[in-house]
Amino acid sequence: MANRMKNPFYPVSRVRRRPELLGLWDGSAWSEVPCLTIACFRPEGSRHRPVTQAKLVYDLDGLFGMFQVHDNYVRCLRTRFQDPVYKDSCVEFFVQPKPESGYFNFEINCGGALLASYITDSTRVHDGFKACTHLSETDSRRLRIFHSMPTVVEPELSVETTWRIEFFIPFALFEDYLGPIVIEKESVWHANFYKCGDDTSHPHWGAWSPVDELNFHLPRCFGRLGFAE
Repeated sequence: MANRMKNPFYPVSRVRRRPELLGLWDGSAWSEVPCLTIACFRPEGSRHRPVTQAKLVYDLDGLFGMFQVHDNYVRCLRTRFQDPVYKDSCVEFFVQPKPESGYFNFEINCGGALLASYITDSTRVHDGFKACTHLSETDSRRLRIFHSMPTVVEPELSVETTWRIEFFIPFALFEDYLGPIVIEKESVWHANFYKCGDDTSHPHWGAWSPVDELNFHLPRCFGRLGFAE
């Protein structure tokens, strides 16, 4: 396994006030939470570099996260669970709770549609990945997602636009695939945060922890999440 200690670190604090899932970036639940920036863009994309930030906190029940995107080209066509939302204006959270386990990919377009899986072998094959379990509709209903944009944005919105995605993922969902999870002081998970828009007028692929090829499914490139009281 690659040495990931040199990859970026983000402190995940326990909530002081449970987020309302209303997209309140500077609201009372989020105002003191540090943000990370998705700033490592692949050269294969256009020159468009939407300023994208994210925050993450937890409580006894699960993870809360929020993305804020300052964009100029916003497009959204996919509306169903497990649609290829990465083709739209999209943000993504990939997380590996246990170091020797697989990882989860949660991909959410600006209209709130979700694509999500649990992947234990990300080797590419003709129909996806070598070992991948797609989350079920039942799984998806356990998540909560706020989106600030309409479900569909077409034609593309080509003006300066700020949009947000806020989400909650219960720890129980992770445990269904991984067994018991205990969050202790100094617990470390591995994760990455992404921004993409494959089928927008200005395609781009950005990451928090840089990927060394045009592929987001690279656990060796994940950064670290450190949990604290």
